[in-house]
Amino acid sequence: MNKAEIPAAQRAVLSMLLDDHREVKKLFKTFQQEKDKATGEQIVREACEKLTVHTQLEEEVFYPFVRDNGGEAFKDLVDEAVVEHATAKDLIKQLNGMHAGDDLFAAKFTVLAEYVSHHVEEEETELFPKLVRQHIDLTPLQEPMTARKEALLAETAS
Repeated sequence: MNKAEIPAAQRAVLSMLLDDHREVKKLFKTFQQEKDKATGEQIVREACEKLTVHTQLEEEVFYPFVRDNGGEAFKDLVDEAVVEHATAKDLIKQLNGMHAGDDLFAAKFTVLAEYVSHHVEEEETELFPKLVRQHIDLTPLQEPMTARKEALLAETAS
């Protein structure tokens, strides 16, 4: 979804999520091109941290708001997203207990990238456009999402 197509009221909230998507997709691509295992492991760690913050933000703030304000029309999309998050979080947990030289490290990160890419595609082509089409006002989410993301980033930095 192109940010320019999003009404101003939705732009700040969806941009935060879209920017996260772009950042992790860039890390996935960089990992595929990386030959040095130590650098590859750093990329994996960064991607896992970003994904952890992003999934928590969506699960704690964004999805509950969508459920409460979008109603039944969004139930299946949000349910699927939560299940996709569970799979991603499981792979992240496994990766956090591994190192670049371990068997299946690269394979697990590749599968994580595939799961996340699928999830991002669904959000950007189904969920986000539906929110815009149905004129769900996301403005009340801007402040709590910004505050929660800052708190989560501070937690990962410490």
